[in-house]
Amino acid sequence: MNSRRSWTVWSVAVLAYVLAVLQRSSLGVSGVQAQERFAVSAAVLSTLAVVQIAVYAGLQIPVGILLDRVGPRRLVAAGAALLAVGQAVVAMSPTIDPAIGGRVLVGAGDAMTFISVIRLLPMWFTGPILPQISQWTGNLGQLGQIASAFPFAVLLHASGWSAAYGVAAAVSLAGFVLVAAFVRNGPIAVRTDAIPLPGSRRGAFSTFGQALRRPGTQLGFWSHYVTQSSGTVFSLLWGVPMLERGLGYSATVAAAFLTVIVLVGFVVGPVLGVLCARFPFRRSNLVLTIVGVIFAAWTAVLLWPGAPPTWLVVVLVVVLGVGGPGSLIGFDFARTFNPVGSLGSANGVVNVGGFLAAFVMMYCIGVVLDAVHDHTGAAVFAWSSFRVALLVQYVVVGFGVVMLLVARHRTRARIHAEDGIRVGPLWVALVRRMRAGRTTDGPTRP
Repeated sequence: MNSRRSWTVWSVAVLAYVLAVLQRSSLGVSGVQAQERFAVSAAVLSTLAVVQIAVYAGLQIPVGILLDRVGPRRLVAAGAALLAVGQAVVAMSPTIDPAIGGRVLVGAGDAMTFISVIRLLPMWFTGPILPQISQWTGNLGQLGQIASAFPFAVLLHASGWSAAYGVAAAVSLAGFVLVAAFVRNGPIAVRTDAIPLPGSRRGAFSTFGQALRRPGTQLGFWSHYVTQSSGTVFSLLWGVPMLERGLGYSATVAAAFLTVIVLVGFVVGPVLGVLCARFPFRRSNLVLTIVGVIFAAWTAVLLWPGAPPTWLVVVLVVVLGVGGPGSLIGFDFARTFNPVGSLGSANGVVNVGGFLAAFVMMYCIGVVLDAVHDHTGAAVFAWSSFRVALLVQYVVVGFGVVMLLVARHRTRARIHAEDGIRVGPLWVALVRRMRAGRTTDGPTRP
């Protein structure tokens, strides 16, 4: 545990995740080209991303159950293979229908990757380093978004659709080879004793059911739902059309905005990891603060008279960048409130959250864009159309915030019943600390 080999396995697994994010986000920088190539409406174009995300979200629970049964190595390798095949299909697609099929395969391969990589962590690392490693895993994976924003986008504009997507398929094939060669489930003692894998379907489904019923798992789901979804919608589909066609930025500047989202994650992620370890009973307050800041920025952008200034758009993408590492707090809830043998199932449940919200918003935004175009005659990707369509986010995420508060109440009640620890409101804790002059947040929970 925590050995040199641990870091080797982790590095290759993270590379597989980087490549998965590259394939996932490649459509985000080619949305304009996709509409021109396939000659489709905004609603039909959104199906390319919606189907991919729907498959991703829909497979999280089955993959989580399978993960607890067969271990992460096989699923990371299978994911890389599916990503390669899916992108190859997209590369060769002359019409929208086979391209949708290819993105279905991309969604399936992507679904197998992240939660499998997260599942590897307690098989190779132990101790206080785990929350930090989790944050670094999520943040490093977003290098794939940078790869899609620049190398992939440059290749797309220089060599065309088929060449760009063909190269993307080839790099995932290389990732498959590396995973097969280097990634293992864990040291023998860990694999057979500390982290047992259910040997039957009944055992796997029982493990999943127990994970799903735990309030801490549900709290992780809603935390992921509210923090990740807005940034995912922006990065995977509607951000580039909004920036290029709606606000008039060049393709290079639009790609730079997407890169800012990733770079912010690198800065904020480790800070959130430290805060989660330092104040384990205040993680939900971190989540709610992140959501509040994100939607304060969206409100300022959408209410600005005319097109918002560049500095305000920069503020928006910066706070969207906080949402990515913020969503990883959901997995920290799963790790805290589940035994390690059911962590695959719990992570699968959590990972559905943000992507469920995202594909609902992606599709609804496309429908509203078309409706505004039909009703007013404005261009589909005009800023006036986006100002209406992006209001969808408030409804979807607002519902998630309510459910998060319900799950938090149930989780705190469970902590009190099992451990005798009562977690009061944040303002009460702050007042008590100010009066006592203390700097700790009470006992920590492993």
